[in-house]
Amino acid sequence: MKKAVKEIIEFNRERDWNQFHSPENLAKSIAIEAGELLECFQWDANFDKQQVCDELADVVNYCIVMADRLGVDLEDIVLKKLEKNRQKYPVEKAKGNSKKYTEL
Repeated sequence: MKKAVKEIIEFNRERDWNQFHSPENLAKSIAIEAGELLECFQWDANFDKQQVCDELADVVNYCIVMADRLGVDLEDIVLKKLEKNRQKYPVEKAKGNSKKYTEL
């Protein structure tokens, strides 16, 4: 992902778009793009995989920009959150179960 992160940051820098990328604006953009991703599945179980991939890429791109603007390492925060989730959802209680951790 390091190449992708570098390219996304450079893409935005070249266009002077960082001025528009406040954390608030980026959070809105992530939500909007996530809605567009969800829209791919709105009425039909037979989705267009390329369209789904394009929308998923938009969500990830905005997440990368958000992490950059906040000055955090995306891989680091994802791994830290995964560790928290391991504690909340131990395999012996959560395997094959979709309940929230407070209900396990």
